[in-house]
Amino acid sequence: MKVTRNTTAKTAVTEILSKSKTALSHSEIHKVTADLCDRVTIYRILDRLVNDDIVHKIVDLDGTVKYAKCHHSHPVTIHNHAHFSCENCHEITCLESVKPSYIIPHNYKVNDINFTLSGLCPNCLNSNI
Repeated sequence: MKVTRNTTAKTAVTEILSKSKTALSHSEIHKVTADLCDRVTIYRILDRLVNDDIVHKIVDLDGTVKYAKCHHSHPVTIHNHAHFSCENCHEITCLESVKPSYIIPHNYKVNDINFTLSGLCPNCLNSNI
């Protein structure tokens, strides 16, 4: 079993994602970390956190990869919940209580699910009323 070390940068990135109510892109995380580390280090940290099943990737409607903290207590290989992408503010939110369902032929193996709903989030919907 490989032991990973906790660096100041890794701890900071993990904390940023833990406190965020929405998924964040690499550049959004980089802005918050200020001068703590460079862009490449953040990419490496995010890759490690994804591989360690601490965060998961979400691709938004524009193709931008965003990251969200996993809120499960045990390791899972497939993040079986939906995401909501707001067409107005472009925030992505994990909808933990919405479980996508699908039927797939028996000779296929699913390794990843990216189930994204789009529309207006509650904040944008309420501001348009």
